[in-house]
Amino acid sequence: MTKDPDRRRLTIDLVFYTGCLIFAVVNTAVAEFYGYHVWANFAVAGYGLAVVHTSWLMVAARRGRPVGALGSRWIGIGAIGLFAMILPLGMLVIRRLTGVDWLITPESWAAQPEVWVIERSAKLLLENGTPYVDVTALGRAVEVNDYTPYGPVMTVFGLPRALFGGGPVADALTDARWMFALAAVACVLLTLRLLKWPKIPVSAAQLALACPLTALTWAVAGPDLAIVGLLVLSFALATTGRAVLSGLVLALVVSAKLIVAPAIVVLGVLLITRRGPRALGGFAAALVVTTLVLHVPVYLVDPKAFVEHVFRFPMGIGMIKSPAASPLPGRLIASLGPVGTAVSFALLGIAAVVILVWLVRRPPATGSDALTRMAVGLVALILLTPATRYGYLVYPLVLLGARLVFLSGETRETAVPGKGTAPPAQQSATSS
Repeated sequence: MTKDPDRRRLTIDLVFYTGCLIFAVVNTAVAEFYGYHVWANFAVAGYGLAVVHTSWLMVAARRGRPVGALGSRWIGIGAIGLFAMILPLGMLVIRRLTGVDWLITPESWAAQPEVWVIERSAKLLLENGTPYVDVTALGRAVEVNDYTPYGPVMTVFGLPRALFGGGPVADALTDARWMFALAAVACVLLTLRLLKWPKIPVSAAQLALACPLTALTWAVAGPDLAIVGLLVLSFALATTGRAVLSGLVLALVVSAKLIVAPAIVVLGVLLITRRGPRALGGFAAALVVTTLVLHVPVYLVDPKAFVEHVFRFPMGIGMIKSPAASPLPGRLIASLGPVGTAVSFALLGIAAVVILVWLVRRPPATGSDALTRMAVGLVALILLTPATRYGYLVYPLVLLGARLVFLSGETRETAVPGKGTAPPAQQSATSS
């Protein structure tokens, strides 16, 4: 018979999947975007199957019946992966071939604007040496989609489309969402390999994979999943003593999206705590050199456009306002006017100081500790930034899911005699 802890886990699973199912059902009726509707209709099947399967497991547990091969809690995760991620993405990629993305009609979009913008940025980079257009020289009123609010590295995901697209088959195969998905999967596999293939808790997969924010992002957009995947990989590299590689990867991450810049501080504190000054120096050198190599050439082509796209627009102080306007606290406060904007930034600064004090007084000693602090920092940033949106919460959710995987590996290491954490001095000597 299933033990009481197992029954409690099944109860939590049922609550989680039911909440996800309600979210998907609501989106079938009220979603603004076409892609959201398509995703929601598929997702209802995935989450519904997870609810049915979990309910069956609970009944079997109460009656003491054997469940056989279908007794794994991972079956619900698999159903969600298929119906809420893989199938809607495939359908939306095909639907996008009708060429209606650039219309001012969200109900026709088979991909969210960030997909088009990133693909366009790659074309602009190849043609002009910069992915950023001078919005003051367009000869017309500036529109939101004229902006590329990402760092130069994000352009890489659009290069296959820019280089090989042009026909229906080529366009379908080079949709940037496939590139985001491949990058995210590759980062997960590399991270697990670095951690020596720890056991993945189902709860970790629920937070990082099955959550509607992740599944929806996977199907309709995707860049945030590639970025958070690289971010987790940089934490795995730092945790396993590969400081230089961690700095290099983190430079790529920050050069794609500035929202993850607080990771510089978190990883820096982790490395000096676990590995010593030498590791921190290698990390910092790799981070600085890689960042300069990635940014300076693009900046020199058009400094004004670079600053407008990468800094001013995401912060809500560009020529036009960012469309990131979810009614989170920072946005609501900033909507009160200039004073509200100042208050929002002041609160953000206070939160940053509090988290920094937390880092200094209780520095992270493990990868899971560092991921916890990073997740908390991003929650504060997302909630208090004037230009923000609910979708960014996928970052802390994935980080918290990754934390459970790191914790699983750490628990296994400490449980094996002789596998404990090495002293800082010894670790420093072996860091790369």
